[in-house]
Amino acid sequence: MILRKYMSLIGIGSAKIDLQLPKKSYCAGEAVKGLFLIEGGTIEQQLNRIDCDLVRIDKRSKSEQVIESATVLTSTIIAAEEKSERDFIFRLPENLLATTDTVFYQFKTRLTFNEGVESSDQDVINIE
Repeated sequence: MILRKYMSLIGIGSAKIDLQLPKKSYCAGEAVKGLFLIEGGTIEQQLNRIDCDLVRIDKRSKSEQVIESATVLTSTIIAAEEKSERDFIFRLPENLLATTDTVFYQFKTRLTFNEGVESSDQDVINIE
């Protein structure tokens, strides 16, 4: 048991998060609705927060810009191998430019624990 705890502290066997979206293309100003799927690791862990950033990525200039962020504060305990879902709703800003060959958008999601390494997920979306 102690070995499992130390392994989760360095990220091996930690809980994981996956943002699940029903589609990949959205319009500026649209509400994006989906689910955070949280899957417990090898030991029980206390979750502190879920952060989700909408990031604009420009391949040409090799830059990233956080457009908006959403944070869910929690003190939930997730048991080993437990599966949990949380609703996700995010209203896209009205002034987003359309996705191009060099500019695209991504949701970057992080799950932060009381102890241990963060879990993260990345989901590309298109803006029409």
